[in-house]
Amino acid sequence: METNITLAVDSLPIIFQDEHFVAVNKPHNLLVHRSPIAANQSVFALQILRNQLGAWVSPCHRIDRKTSGVLLFALTPQADKLVKKQFEEHTTKKKYLALVRGFLPENGFTDRPLEDDKGVLKEALTHYRCLEQFELDIPVSKYPKSRYSLAEISPETGRMHQIRRHFAQMRHYLIGDKTHGECKHNKMFEERFELNTMLLHAQSLTFDHPFLNKTITLEAEMNEEFLRVLEEVRRVGAICIVLK
Repeated sequence: METNITLAVDSLPIIFQDEHFVAVNKPHNLLVHRSPIAANQSVFALQILRNQLGAWVSPCHRIDRKTSGVLLFALTPQADKLVKKQFEEHTTKKKYLALVRGFLPENGFTDRPLEDDKGVLKEALTHYRCLEQFELDIPVSKYPKSRYSLAEISPETGRMHQIRRHFAQMRHYLIGDKTHGECKHNKMFEERFELNTMLLHAQSLTFDHPFLNKTITLEAEMNEEFLRVLEEVRRVGAICIVLK
């Protein structure tokens, strides 16, 4: 079960803003907006940004509470409608970074359908590329050593928890994922590296700006927790292979 954490946040780091859109680097453990699955939460990116700008804002898409990174908001209903259409038609491009269990192939994809909240199978496509591989002299379960990969992930569709579910299907569980992940590896990272979140970061978002008639790519720096843990893994790794 996900741990409910209330953040003390009164402003969000803005990475892009014009008269139509504003994009922020969302911290991990922050909901985009109110949700029945976390009814006891009272702090949301939507409300924080609305108060920060003193203006109407609407999220153009969603990223999970424990995922950090690029989050785009519209500043007008027209802008909201035009860009949400791009998300619905899968013409936007998204890149994520994640630390996952095991050695990933250098690149690949999975297109296994995923069930929606009504149990209906929906098309889902996720591409990935392995950037680094690590082998640690730390036993997990019955294995004397543990292996991990830093992955760059590009989902073409936007199903709920798509990346987390697809990588769980491949048994390359995301580290820190309490819902779809693997408890023994999560426990090791909590005890050895004091990890308190999920290592998934929305690194970039590319969309067609409907009013400027040009393609915009937004990028967000990795959060401090992800960077800290990644540097620790690199430091203690018996084997560290850079593939990127």
